[in-house]
Amino acid sequence: MIDNKYSTYTNPLTDRYCSKDMSYIFSPQFKFSTWRRLWVALAEGEQELGINITDEQLDELRSNIDNINFDEARKIEKEVRHDVMSHVKAYGLQCDKAKGIIHLGATSAYVGDNTDVIQMTEALRLLRIKLVNLINNLKDFAIKYKDMPALGFTHFQAAQLTTVGKRACLWAQDLIIDLEDLNYRIDNMKLRGVKGTTGTQASFLSLFEGDHEKVKQLDKLVCEKMGYSSSYAVSGQTYTRKLDYQVISILSGIAQSMHKMTNDIRLLQSLKELEEPFEKNQIGSSAMAYKRNPMRSERIASLSKYIISESLSPALVEATQWLERTLDDSANKRLAIPQAFMAADAILEIGINVTDGLVVYENMINKRINEELPFMATETILMEAVKRGGDRQELHEIIREYSMKAAYRVKHEGKDNNLIELILNDPSFKMSKEEILAIMDPKNFIGRAPEQVTEFVEGVVEPAIKDYKATIGLKVDLHV
Repeated sequence: MIDNKYSTYTNPLTDRYCSKDMSYIFSPQFKFSTWRRLWVALAEGEQELGINITDEQLDELRSNIDNINFDEARKIEKEVRHDVMSHVKAYGLQCDKAKGIIHLGATSAYVGDNTDVIQMTEALRLLRIKLVNLINNLKDFAIKYKDMPALGFTHFQAAQLTTVGKRACLWAQDLIIDLEDLNYRIDNMKLRGVKGTTGTQASFLSLFEGDHEKVKQLDKLVCEKMGYSSSYAVSGQTYTRKLDYQVISILSGIAQSMHKMTNDIRLLQSLKELEEPFEKNQIGSSAMAYKRNPMRSERIASLSKYIISESLSPALVEATQWLERTLDDSANKRLAIPQAFMAADAILEIGINVTDGLVVYENMINKRINEELPFMATETILMEAVKRGGDRQELHEIIREYSMKAAYRVKHEGKDNNLIELILNDPSFKMSKEEILAIMDPKNFIGRAPEQVTEFVEGVVEPAIKDYKATIGLKVDLHV
């Protein structure tokens, strides 16, 4: 027998990935409570500016802000085919004295658009907390491993050395750029405000009998009551849909940074240099019991692709709006914006979990350095040998020949790199074993990487997160 509970599609973003806090921001309860808060703010402002609205009516509205009669609203919407009017009427069923002044002078976009802005603002603030925690994890990791040499890669081919900590700074830097964008957007979020049907405020001008100043003051009052300093100076029926694109572009930027970071982690895990957390009873593969797949990093990469692709939706919506508005934005916005936020929330939560438990395998890192460092050290050895009276051109040719032999031995015979041994046994270089081995210390080849980590943390990371120190310390327990 089929259990009806499991016979319809459920959204994995809410079931598997995002936090309850993010899911709540886009829940019906938050949305429609915000509609009612907006109706209360409108009525309060209208009363303050002289409209005949009583304190008793306002008290009745306030007492039912969160007490939403969803079933009644759903029945009414089936009849009237209008979501805002169904909730106006449902609110009125609970507020008999105030039902005549609910939504007075407003259009549907008054509650719909202003709520969209409020939801996005709250969601951005929640993401900021998680982004700061992730950056802080990377900061701690970078400091801990700032001096540990590691083989660098360009084109995923062996290159000069870096340090494990310096590499983490590259990840953190991208995320700090995202944090700067996020802060700018939060600081500049504006409501649609009180603009009327086509944005001309004609209904409110009529309500206030031609008093332009009162119409302007109402817009300002509502913004203040909802916690915003301003609204868009002009609008059609809706706020410009460019805002949605600007907001989701920030989420796309975070996703790009997270995808890049987790690509690196996955590559390093394949090299057995670095590993994301792997729990005691975790299964890497249903067939290959020995496997330790980087499934968390892969999940971040998977969801990041979704976020990046989702940023196209608001771009298309903005580009194809007609005149003062069309309704072909509505269904798209209901899907694209909440789901992009929930996916962004998920990748940051997973990222916090991953970076809180990264495992570094120093012996494997050293092994790979030792395989490649002899080639890198030859330039320094050459210079030192010339200082001791050697002929630069002759020594260069000797090193070239030895390098070819060593490379053949590694690639064709699968043996270790014996380049330094060949040089040690050649008297042309006039250098002792101790002198050559001193040159071979990996820390001689990491440049200013440790200092760069310290300077980056002190000069960039700490200033970027200092205002959010109270939110640091978030621990994430993944659902799956």
